[in-house]
Amino acid sequence: MREKELRRSMSVFPIGTVMKLTDLSARQIRYYEEQDLIHPERSDGNRRMYSLNDIDVLLEIKDYLSDGLNMAGIKRVYEMKLEEQLHAQDTNRPLTDEDVRKILYDELISQGGLTQQNPFQSRGPKL
Repeated sequence: MREKELRRSMSVFPIGTVMKLTDLSARQIRYYEEQDLIHPERSDGNRRMYSLNDIDVLLEIKDYLSDGLNMAGIKRVYEMKLEEQLHAQDTNRPLTDEDVRKILYDELISQGGLTQQNPFQSRGPKL
């Protein structure tokens, strides 16, 4: 993780500061936490501590609400963002030997016009 992102993810702001920065009430902020949209860390005294990334999410939520999106829609937006991130991570991983064999096998079968079961394709979940 780059230093800039590391610093943005550090939880250093108490809820009072976040309230001033976002113009949200403590109740609203806790509600968004209950809705699993933000994930503040807890201090040793069990106080919520927020990062700059958490503040960005709260400001985005405010924007979505002012645009007329309801809470279910906002949750769906964040689910889609998470799916995109997971997909991007999958596409950036290096190819394994099994991946290369499968691609080569599929290419040979398609070029030869054959429709055989791929022996390199997994037949079920690996345990």
